[in-house]
Amino acid sequence: MNLLQQSAFVLSIGMLSGYSFAADGMALAQKNNCLACHSVDKKIVGPSYKDVALKYKGNAGALNMLMTKVKNGGGGVWGSMPMPPNPQINPEDMKTIVSWVLKQK
Repeated sequence: MNLLQQSAFVLSIGMLSGYSFAADGMALAQKNNCLACHSVDKKIVGPSYKDVALKYKGNAGALNMLMTKVKNGGGGVWGSMPMPPNPQINPEDMKTIVSWVLKQK
């Protein structure tokens, strides 16, 4: 395999893994009923994922803070309707969902 073929192979693997991450994040959000209150680009009951990503862009602690918010619930940030707790979501799935949310543009 020459250098060009190797580069193309590595690039395609990287692109596919990014796609898989996005698909996994959306699939896990659907599986865990997150989309009952949120959508990618429109406010429903809770904020859109794009609004969440914009609000926390550049915040190094956002991932952990939002994982805690998803697990324990809470309110006061996006209006009067509190987010219910979701302790049933396993930590790895929660990390995938929140990481995916924070990457929305």
